[in-house]
Amino acid sequence: MAGRLYQFDECDDRVAVATIGRVDKTFLLIGALAGFLAVALGAFGAHALRSRLSPEMLAVFETGVRYHMYHALAIVLVALIMGRMDGWLIQMSGWAFTIGLLLFPGSLYLLAFTGVTIFGAITPLGGLAFLIGWASLAIAAI
Repeated sequence: MAGRLYQFDECDDRVAVATIGRVDKTFLLIGALAGFLAVALGAFGAHALRSRLSPEMLAVFETGVRYHMYHALAIVLVALIMGRMDGWLIQMSGWAFTIGLLLFPGSLYLLAFTGVTIFGAITPLGGLAFLIGWASLAIAAI
């Protein structure tokens, strides 16, 4: 029918609504909280840190916020995918993204605030966790 994206009969409509409405609440909560924190930290960095950090450390902080938001959205995506697909690879990608959030932006935030360069050594571990998350999603899709 023109003007409608989908057409369901009465029975199919109930099934579609039930399927679309199902999400993994754990990853939805983690992703939503991570997104909230990314926005708060981004605003904090833009307003409160501009005069307190060197331009190099501010750039480090901003990189952390950017990857923080990307992967908060990725975790929300995992929550939505889990409503449609099962499997340990999907779940693993959600946990890998979560671990990556703690290690990658977390280490960049610590580096920017403290200037202690050893925190930079943790960052690649977070990047590896992000890569594992994306690879898990790709493999699950195959």
